[in-house]
Amino acid sequence: MYIGVDCGTQSTKVVVIDVDGARLLGEASRPHRLDEQEGGRREQSPAQWIEALGGALREAVSRAGIDARAIRAMGVSGQQHGLVALDAAGEPVHPAKLWCDTETAPWNADLVERLGGEAGCLERLGLVLQTGYTASKVAWLREVHPEAYGRIATLLLPHDYLNFWLTGERVAEAGDASGTGYFDTRTRRWRHDVLAEIAPELDPARVLPRLIESREPAGTLRGAAARELGLPEGILVSSGGGDNMLGAIGTGNIRPGLMTLSLGTSGTLCAYSPEPVVDNPLVANFCASHGGWLPLVCTMNVTSATTRVRELFGLDLAAFGERVAAAPIGAGGITMLPFFNGERVPMLPEAAASLDGLTGLNVTQANLCRAAMEGATLGLRYGLEQFGSLAEGVREIRLIGGGARSAAWRQMVADVTGSRVVCPAVTDAAALGAALQAAWCHRAGKGDGELAELCERLVTLDEASRAEPDANHVAAYDQVYARYRRALAERHAVT
Repeated sequence: MYIGVDCGTQSTKVVVIDVDGARLLGEASRPHRLDEQEGGRREQSPAQWIEALGGALREAVSRAGIDARAIRAMGVSGQQHGLVALDAAGEPVHPAKLWCDTETAPWNADLVERLGGEAGCLERLGLVLQTGYTASKVAWLREVHPEAYGRIATLLLPHDYLNFWLTGERVAEAGDASGTGYFDTRTRRWRHDVLAEIAPELDPARVLPRLIESREPAGTLRGAAARELGLPEGILVSSGGGDNMLGAIGTGNIRPGLMTLSLGTSGTLCAYSPEPVVDNPLVANFCASHGGWLPLVCTMNVTSATTRVRELFGLDLAAFGERVAAAPIGAGGITMLPFFNGERVPMLPEAAASLDGLTGLNVTQANLCRAAMEGATLGLRYGLEQFGSLAEGVREIRLIGGGARSAAWRQMVADVTGSRVVCPAVTDAAALGAALQAAWCHRAGKGDGELAELCERLVTLDEASRAEPDANHVAAYDQVYARYRRALAERHAVT
């Protein structure tokens, strides 16, 4: 039996799987609170993650109906890019600054310039620094909270922090480390010189965690954590990884030809590549958490955007879906650029949301609800186009995230992208991926349990969720997308 954990922006989810029986035995989740303030600040207390992990894990094991002593290993997936800076006692010096925080945009722009612009970033890192990455958060902490900065003993990401709490080990793996902004994604090594540009007072050899391979264990479960979680002391904890990397494993996206698309708080698209992809600064050349690379595009506003509009009208999810279905393709001529949190692709960290095409006849709840969903989806099409030839070989999009539960949204993705769409049977793909990686890591010493074989047996598809593109709808959305691109050009000079 194996446990997978996914610590996301809104909640921590836990799954228990039986690899031999190829079954999901139990799952549970616990919510998090987000501290959101003016100026783009978005932070969380890491103590919330520990509390949520404990509650969700105990419930998932109880639902699985198993003896905890049957659990052999566990793996952790975490939201990428967050800054968890610890002092010498292992305590956070400041609340965790999250991936969706845009307060650090000026610091990111300054770092990009000091590294030699986009070309300099690509040369040193294999990608271009983005506002959401960890690097600008460290620079922000240095300038805005120098007392907290001065106490830093270790720089971790959220999943690294949970591994530290579980095992006492300060380690990182290439997939999640790719999004720090001080890691070379081609050579899979820390860039001490880049960290020196960001935080000259910090010694990289002291503050950066030890790098391990994806199939290596982070460590074993320490006694205090085992007692709090109700698990046996000493079980293996795998390397884990970022939520996008583990989500790829949980959707079987470990070979060319597939695309994973997440309709979550943010939107992500990723596809496996055996080689680095560094020809487009909007495509992040991340490493995969199973070997190879996972080039990725992230848009900042997906369910976060639809939720804002839904709550504005006081609608529950079912009623919101009914409004979307009642409106025509194109939302009666309304175009929404849903950049409530700024935007990463295109690179507009300080952008605001906007509505174009409003008239006295089309301002209805239904049209505005559909415009929000269409705006988020059209932004993902813009992201998909950034993959170039890598996207041309994609046979199928595997859809995950909260938005994937909506049949209307699944069909919209199929029609907007012109691609076949299907959801995995286990919707918590990152948690499943973490459990599969844990099984892969645990079985490595026994010479069996290759990841491809584990994915083949445990990543199953929900055929009832499958959506095929409708030719007429595809043609209609081509026109709507052209309108969306014109709005981008007019408001933000994005061509």
